Amino acid sequence: MPELPEVETVRAGLADHSLGRPVRAVRVVDARSLRRHLPGPAHFEAALTGRALRGAYRRGKYLWLTLSEADGTLADEALVVHLGMSGQLLVRDEPGSESGNELDGDSGSESEARAAFDEQPRHLRVALELGPAGATSAAGATRGAASTSRESTGQRLLFVDQRIFGGMFLSPLVPDIPAAVVVNEVAPDEMGQSEVPERFLVPEAVKHIARDPLDEFFDPAAVRRKFLRTSSGIKKVLLDQSVISGVGNIYADEALWRARLHYAKPARTLTAAQTRELLEAVTQVLRESLAAGGTSFDALYVNVLGESGYFERSLNAYGRAGEPCHRCAEAGRTSLMVREPFQNRSSYRCPHCQRAPRAR
Repeated sequence: MPELPEVETVRAGLADHSLGRPVRAVRVVDARSLRRHLPGPAHFEAALTGRALRGAYRRGKYLWLTLSEADGTLADEALVVHLGMSGQLLVRDEPGSESGNELDGDSGSESEARAAFDEQPRHLRVALELGPAGATSAAGATRGAASTSRESTGQRLLFVDQRIFGGMFLSPLVPDIPAAVVVNEVAPDEMGQSEVPERFLVPEAVKHIARDPLDEFFDPAAVRRKFLRTSSGIKKVLLDQSVISGVGNIYADEALWRARLHYAKPARTLTAAQTRELLEAVTQVLRESLAAGGTSFDALYVNVLGESGYFERSLNAYGRAGEPCHRCAEAGRTSLMVREPFQNRSSYRCPHCQRAPRAR
C-alpha cells in the first residue's frame, strides 16, 4: 500500500502539474472506485464539472484537492483520493505541451503523442478532463511553478487502480485548527469556513486521521501519551492512523529496526527516550524515502508522470529475510534478518538487534 512518502510524492506532482486547471468533464469508467461517494457517479460528475483544482493537500495516506467555484471562491467540499493498495493518479498533458513529451515538429511525432494521450490505461477507473491552467485565478497562490507552454494546453488526470481498494469521493470541508494556532478569538466550532485559512480546512472524512511526523503541527508529546495508554505492541500502534498517520508496514519495520525495537514490545513500556528515538527514526525514514520518490517494488506505485521511486535500494529491514543485518555486519557480527507473521502480513527484524520482549 502506498504510504506517506508515496502519497506525498503524488500530491507534490499534482501541485506542480494540475492546480489552477478547470474540470471540463468527468468520465467514470468503473463506479466501484466511487463507492464512498454516496450520491453516486452522476452527482460526482456534475459536482466536479466547472470547478477548478485549487490546492493539493495530504494527511497521512489521504490526499485531497480543494476546488474553486466559477467565480474563484473556495468550494465548500474537496475531492478526496485514497490510493488503497494499487491506486495511481497519472497526469497526461495534451499534445502541444513542452512539459512532458516534446514534439520535434514532424507529423509522425505528433501522431505518436496524440495516440499516447488518447490511450486508455489498463485498470482506468475515473478520468478528469482538465482545461488550461489559469482559467481560475484564485488557484494561482497555491499552484506550483509550471511552464507557460504546459499551462496553455489541456490535461487528463487519470485514476488507475488494479485492485480497486482505493477510490475518490467528495467530502465537505471542516475546520481543523491545531491547538498551537490562534486564528482569532472565536472558537473554531463557531467560525465560518470563510474565516478559516484554507490550510486549516480538511475534508470531514479525513478529520479523524492523526497528523503525521512530517506535519509542522505534529505533537510528539500527544503521541507519547497515547503510547502510555495501551499495552498493544508498538508496531500495531504505529500502524494506527488515529495515533500516527502515514506509516505502513514498510516504514514501521524500517523505523523499528533503526530504533532497535521489537514489533511486539508493548507501547506503554517504552521509556521517554525510546519513544523519542522511535519517533525520530520514523521521521528520518519518511524523509529519506520521500527524497527518493518513495518505494517501488513493482509498477503499481509510480508518481503522476509514471516514474518509480527508488528507496527500496536503501531498505534495512523490510523484505530482507535471510540477508545479513547491516548494523550487525558493520559490528563484525553475523545475524540474519527474519520474517515473522504479523496481523495477516509480515514483520522483518534482526533477532540480535531487536530482541523479543520477555513474556509476562
